[in-house]
Amino acid sequence: MWTKPSNEEFPAYFGKYIDLVSEGSLEDTLIKQLKDTTAFLSNISETQGNYRYAIDKWTLKEVIGHITDTERIMSYRLLRIARGDQSPLAGYDDEQYVKEATFHSRSFPDLLKDFSAVRQSTVSLVRSLPEDVWSRKGIANNSEISVRGLAYIIAGHELHHVEIIKDKYVV
Repeated sequence: MWTKPSNEEFPAYFGKYIDLVSEGSLEDTLIKQLKDTTAFLSNISETQGNYRYAIDKWTLKEVIGHITDTERIMSYRLLRIARGDQSPLAGYDDEQYVKEATFHSRSFPDLLKDFSAVRQSTVSLVRSLPEDVWSRKGIANNSEISVRGLAYIIAGHELHHVEIIKDKYVV
C-alpha cells in the first residue's frame, strides 16, 4: 500500500515534492515529520518567527502558516477524491492565502499547534482509508491527481519547506 505514486498520478510540478519522500510507510513518515518538525521549531522566538531572509520572501511564521494551509487544502482534496467525489476542485493562490492570513499577528507556538492539529487530522484520514481508494483519481486545479499522489505531496511539501527553513531561516 505504501508505494510512491507513478508519474501518471500527479501533475509533473509536484514531482519535486514526491521525490523527497522516502520509501516506506507514509503514515510513519507523516508522524515522524510531525514529531521532528515540532521539536525542531519548538524553541523559535517571536523575533525569529518574524524573520524573512529577503524583502520579497515570507517570514518564518508565514512559511509555517503556508505549510499548514496547503496541508488543509491537499487533505480536503484527498478526502473528496477518496470518497468518490468527481467534482473538479478549484486551485488556490498560495501568495493570496498568506497575504490574507495575518500569520504575523499569531504567536509562533500557536502556529505550531495549528500545524500539529492539522497534521494529526491528516494522519487520521490517511490511516482510515481502505486500500482500494489510493489509486482513485480526480481533478484538482485542472489536473488529474490520485489520492496517493495527494498524500505524498503533503509529506513532500512539508519536507521541501523544512529544508528551506533550515537553510535560510534557522542557523
